[in-house]
Amino acid sequence: MGARVFAATLGQDVRLALAQAGGTLMPLMFFLVVLALFPLGLGSDSALLTRVAPAVAWVAALLAALLALDRLFGADFEDGTLDQLVTAGAPVALVALAKTLAHWLVTALPLVVASPIAGILFQLDGDAIARLALSLALGTPALSAIGTLGAALTVMVRRGGVLVPILVLPLLVPVLIFGVGAAAGGAQAMQAFYFVGALSMGALVVGPVATAAALRLAVA
Repeated sequence: MGARVFAATLGQDVRLALAQAGGTLMPLMFFLVVLALFPLGLGSDSALLTRVAPAVAWVAALLAALLALDRLFGADFEDGTLDQLVTAGAPVALVALAKTLAHWLVTALPLVVASPIAGILFQLDGDAIARLALSLALGTPALSAIGTLGAALTVMVRRGGVLVPILVLPLLVPVLIFGVGAAAGGAQAMQAFYFVGALSMGALVVGPVATAAALRLAVA
C-alpha cells in the first residue's frame, strides 16, 4: 500500500505541476532574472562577479524554491484528500516524501540544470560552474524537504504561503552557508560539500516524519 500511495502521489503532483506551466516556470524564471540583474548592477568587474556568484546563485535558488510551496498541500486539504489519507491509515510520511520529491523534480531540478547560466553571466570558469551545479544538486533536496514541512505547518492558515518563508528561512540558513561555501571553492570546499550533503540527507529522513505529524494535527 505504501509504495502505491507514494507512486500515485508523486505522479499526480508532477503531472499537475507540468500541466500548470506558469507555476512550474515561475521559479525558474525568477532564478534566471535574479542572476541576470546582479551583473547589470555590479558592472563588468570579473573578479567581483566571480566572488559573489555562489552567494547570488544560492540565494536566488533558495527564494525561487519557496515560490511553489504554497500549493503543495492546499488543494488536497480543501478537497478532503488529506482527511481521507489520514483517516484511512495511509502512510502519511510517504505522502510527504512524495510531495518533497515532486517539488524537487519540478522546481529545484530545473534550477540545478540552469545553474551553468550563472557561469556565463558571472564569468565563471568550468570548475566553478561544476562546483556551483554540484552544490545546488546536493543542497536543494534540503530546501524541498524543509519547505514541505513549512507548507504542512501552514496548510490550515489562510494565505499561509506568506508565512512559509518566515518559518523555513531560519532553518535553511545552514544549508545556504554550506552551499555557498561548497560552490565558492577553497580549502574548506570539500568539507562544505560533505556538510550540505549531510544536511539534505538528514532533512529527507526527518522532514517527512515531521511533515506527517503536522498534517495529522491539521486534519485532527
